Amino acid sequence: MTVNQNQKYVYYTKVAWAIYTLLALVLASVLVLFIAQDNEERFFYGFMTVASAYVFRPTEKIFSKLILKFTGESQTTEEE
Repeated sequence: MTVNQNQKYVYYTKVAWAIYTLLALVLASVLVLFIAQDNEERFFYGFMTVASAYVFRPTEKIFSKLILKFTGESQTTEEE
């Protein structure tokens, strides 16, 4: 079975989103478990870290550049 360029690009995009999600969760965990000193800070760090990761999420353009840089795959624009 051959895998075309678009399928590879979609796979790498899913991997990039998974890495981004894991980094946001790890950052929230570190802030909640090691930095926060009381329950109010734990709630704030846990909620606001994930919320800011959602608000400031990377665009498709940024992901395309990073995927091209690290894997050499780019999204084709031709329709079949």
